[in-house]
Amino acid sequence: MSLPFTAQEFLDVFRRYNQSVWPAQAILVVLALVAIVAALSGGRRASRLVSFILGLLWLWSGAAYHLSFFREINPIAAVFGIAFIGQAVLVVWLGVVRQSLNFDVRSGWSAIVGASIIAYSLIAYPLIGLGLGHRLPSAPTFGVPCPTAIFTFGLIVWLTAPRPRSIVIIPALWSVVAFFASIELGMWEDLGLTAAALAGIAATFWPLRKPPLVTRPLVA
Repeated sequence: MSLPFTAQEFLDVFRRYNQSVWPAQAILVVLALVAIVAALSGGRRASRLVSFILGLLWLWSGAAYHLSFFREINPIAAVFGIAFIGQAVLVVWLGVVRQSLNFDVRSGWSAIVGASIIAYSLIAYPLIGLGLGHRLPSAPTFGVPCPTAIFTFGLIVWLTAPRPRSIVIIPALWSVVAFFASIELGMWEDLGLTAAALAGIAATFWPLRKPPLVTRPLVA
């Protein structure tokens, strides 16, 4: 995969972005924490709040990162930006308007997997990047595409079945783009998006179902 920019030019985009939008990064993390608490609390109103915040994150990533900064070195970022904004509209439509996204974290594998993915997006992702030498301001922060997509897949795993399949299309396509770009650019922390995407897609298309409750007749 041949990219129209170098790794240094890519990191310079993060530098300009981080210096220009601060303290938006901290606000986005706070919003993510609010979404986590709301998802854990459950209920229709909480699910609408989670969906609204998730929509804001995708809108920000598409408009503030792709269209405003990444497009400077990569013309196709305009397409990425439109796709991310489309995902924002879809999430708000499904979760806020139609109320078809129900976040209800219960015990079991879905709770553990979702929490692990979310923790990766907020904690492990920047720490791995730091270990790779990606230091602020020239480092991806929460709110740019990859950590946003990882966070999204974690929340998708927390959705109750059936999960709308349309919600994973754009994040899944972005995970493919990010996979090849991460290898080309040495952004190894982005490989976590591949694992998150596989978990989110699996939860959406092949949800685990509890076996039906079998009642035995009483024997006199």
